[in-house]
Amino acid sequence: MRPIPLQRDTVQRPGTYVGQAEAQPVARTSLPGNLLAPAAARRFVRAALAEWTGLGLPAAVGFSDRLADDAVVVVGELVTNAVVHAGTTVELLFRLEEAAGDEAAALVLEVADHHPARSVRSERPGPLSAADRDGPAECGRGLQVVATLAERWGITYRTGLKTVWARLPVDDWTDAPDPAAEPELHAAELLAPSARRAVRDDADWAGRGALSFLAEASDLLAGQLDEDIVAALAGQLLVPRLGDWCAIWLQGEGGGPSAAPRLVRVWHADEDGTEQLRTVLEEEPLLLSDEVGTGPVPVPWPLSEGEDEGTALGFRMTSGDRTLGAVLLGREGAARVPHEVTALVEDFVRRVGLAVGAARAYTRQATISRVLQRGLLPSKVAEIPGVTSSLVYEPSDDGVVGGDFYDIFPCPGDRWCFVLGDVQGSGPEAAVVTGLARPWLRLLAREGFRVGEVLDRLNRLLLDDAMETAEAAALMVAAAGGQHLAEGGRHLREDGPQLPDGGQPRFLSLLYGEMVPLPGGGVRCTLASAGHPLPLLLRPDGTVRAAAEPQVLLGVVEDVAYESQSFDLAPGDSLLCVTDGVTERRSGPAMFDDGDGLARVLAGCAGLTAEGIADRIKRAVHEFAERPPDDDLALVVLQAR
Repeated sequence: MRPIPLQRDTVQRPGTYVGQAEAQPVARTSLPGNLLAPAAARRFVRAALAEWTGLGLPAAVGFSDRLADDAVVVVGELVTNAVVHAGTTVELLFRLEEAAGDEAAALVLEVADHHPARSVRSERPGPLSAADRDGPAECGRGLQVVATLAERWGITYRTGLKTVWARLPVDDWTDAPDPAAEPELHAAELLAPSARRAVRDDADWAGRGALSFLAEASDLLAGQLDEDIVAALAGQLLVPRLGDWCAIWLQGEGGGPSAAPRLVRVWHADEDGTEQLRTVLEEEPLLLSDEVGTGPVPVPWPLSEGEDEGTALGFRMTSGDRTLGAVLLGREGAARVPHEVTALVEDFVRRVGLAVGAARAYTRQATISRVLQRGLLPSKVAEIPGVTSSLVYEPSDDGVVGGDFYDIFPCPGDRWCFVLGDVQGSGPEAAVVTGLARPWLRLLAREGFRVGEVLDRLNRLLLDDAMETAEAAALMVAAAGGQHLAEGGRHLREDGPQLPDGGQPRFLSLLYGEMVPLPGGGVRCTLASAGHPLPLLLRPDGTVRAAAEPQVLLGVVEDVAYESQSFDLAPGDSLLCVTDGVTERRSGPAMFDDGDGLARVLAGCAGLTAEGIADRIKRAVHEFAERPPDDDLALVVLQAR
């Protein structure tokens, strides 16, 4: 589908932003109440800062890497707090205030959730008590980090809404850098090889260095969708900066033997000591009960006598109220580890747990999607007598089931039907519509209904109240996959394209046709397009024309009569059918089909086989932009012989 154009001061999807040339530049977005929201919020803030800098706004002159890092830390803490303690959709507002009077220019962040009765964690100033440190995983530095970085912050309550805001002055970072200031950490430096320190200076982690470390580490961890990679990065980040060695266990999901902790990573500053440490730790996993909280737990030194002894501390890894594993950190020759370091490690392990939880949610969703995709597409398509066919189907690599589907099947009366459809949206909701539409089409076609009549009846079925039952089933599947999907499907007839509460309409674009072999060769083709990219007919001489007339999407208007067009497909003629993943493939502001781009490419395919045409179109779509396609790509070529 075409992306929504940027607008001023309006709600956008995560990853987009808006600029407002007049008054205050403002960016808004809505984020789902799940563990992926903090990472999306950090990306959103960085994108907005880059946009405002590019616009040359006066206040943007004061932007610096440190100010950007502070803004990212603050928004990460606020969104994490909202997700963990409210669990609702999060509204994020980010604006740039120009200097006015005695007020310096400032960045203002507002994060709102829909549970105003819930308390905000870590509200008390000053150091955390022992009880706080041993409480839930979310009681890390929390809003104390916000209070440290922001000029001022506060909480606003409205009916049905709680907003936590923070103000970061721009002018604080416009001066020349202080040579004596602590060096800032960046992602590349965090993972760069470093020599083992002879003496570790824990004072480095008592101030802003810790906050920069957490911000950069959060970005690195949040971008990973495999829990083992998260664990590997965590070990690389901890050693040697905060310890001489570490080990990470992850507990499996479900019950039984599969839930037993497994040692996924052992990291030692001295590479020669890694295997010995692993051998010792594999004998017995580190198990920390819920009663110990998330703070440091002293653990007996695991190495054998004669080795350098020191201090070993265990930290329970959690996500929400679930224990996901444990982290064991060791310091050789140290009688104790300073509180500043243990507090930092506790906060870091909390972020590792959030990243592992997000990776597992993605894995569950991807698994469900693969199962659904296999069940929704035909295992093989029928061969039409007198026609050579070639099919290309490439689902987008986003971990969710796509909305594109296809089918070719025989019907009574020596008819052969073909379908190429695209359900608006993706995921379980789209899968439900696909799972209903394809068998309905087969049933209607085999009952002898003509092409237009099949679309008429399918349109009424999509608008029928039975779709509410389908939406309920989708929500059940979504809940099993850990996704927070909007309610949808209700009031479809009354409300049209936009459903309440952000729900996605269940519209279907469809190209449906039937072919009947002709005695002298070729086929008689009858087809209709409902809101779908029009099929293109290629003659052997290279001429190309549209083979259908545009008509309204299925599932939008109840009183509509779909019409079909008929024509002969002579030997050598080719029919190309595509989804909008082809026509709307983007390269910057341009799309592949701008200026009849698809027809021009198809005209150059004269003389090619069906397989050659499909391959040429697919290659042209991929080469149109440097980035891989972000939408499902499906096309069918039918060539008479």
